[in-house]
Amino acid sequence: MKIPTLIYLLLMVFSCTEAQIETQPKTVKPFVLAQIQHLESAILSETRTLNIYFPDGYSPDSSYTYPVIYLFDGSANEDFVHTVGVVQFQTMIGKILPSIVVGIANVDRKRDFTFPTNNAQDKKDYPTTGGSENFISFIEKELQPFIEKTYKVNESKTIVGQSLGGLLAAEILLKKSQLFTHYIIVSPSLWWDDESLLKQCNELLAKQSVEERNIFITVGNEDDQMEAEAIKLAEILKQSKANNWNVNFIPMPEEDHLTILHNALYKGFPMMLPTRSK
Repeated sequence: MKIPTLIYLLLMVFSCTEAQIETQPKTVKPFVLAQIQHLESAILSETRTLNIYFPDGYSPDSSYTYPVIYLFDGSANEDFVHTVGVVQFQTMIGKILPSIVVGIANVDRKRDFTFPTNNAQDKKDYPTTGGSENFISFIEKELQPFIEKTYKVNESKTIVGQSLGGLLAAEILLKKSQLFTHYIIVSPSLWWDDESLLKQCNELLAKQSVEERNIFITVGNEDDQMEAEAIKLAEILKQSKANNWNVNFIPMPEEDHLTILHNALYKGFPMMLPTRSK
């Protein structure tokens, strides 16, 4: 075959292929899991990213309102996708109520999730530490009002926190329990500041609301200190006579610090958001 003829045939093939591509229907669409919102925070002096999941059938025009699950470590590459998966599955099989999930994407979790410490090693390991008071104020005065104004939500508010996020969830429970109705506290880092939060538990509890709160605490097969601290927190909360709080402590020795979250959510959500009253 002569070269010009070969070139002609190749051009014809490419031309036909391009024509086929252009005439094919455009059926490829992105799979959208959540809505991304950006909230300007005057308290934190920064823009915060929120990843927000809506249950199937959600409509801003509906009169139906939904519980909200707030998630620390809620970035797309952290715990948001995994948590939404558990929520979607348990809703589908009728274990929990349809819920909105608000993932709070991190900027500096070591800053936001910790209160000031007097421990020299803490300060060395966490040089930006000590911003939890501001972050809690952001949740109370900016985040929750924004969610409540923008979306179809009801009074049910769950917070999920693991590790340092669990420390922050415990701090909110003991200092500002009114911010959430349900608390899922997973492997909390109560060692922070030489266990100062644990040492203040009874004093802080005496100042908290007597309104009903539902609390789920768990810890895996981790270091002895973290396990002992989680047990102690649960015991103090159960023994407190001042609060109408339902405390569920379920240890998960088959899990470790990296694997515990999924199982904690799978067991914790039905206790916090059951589809029927117990």
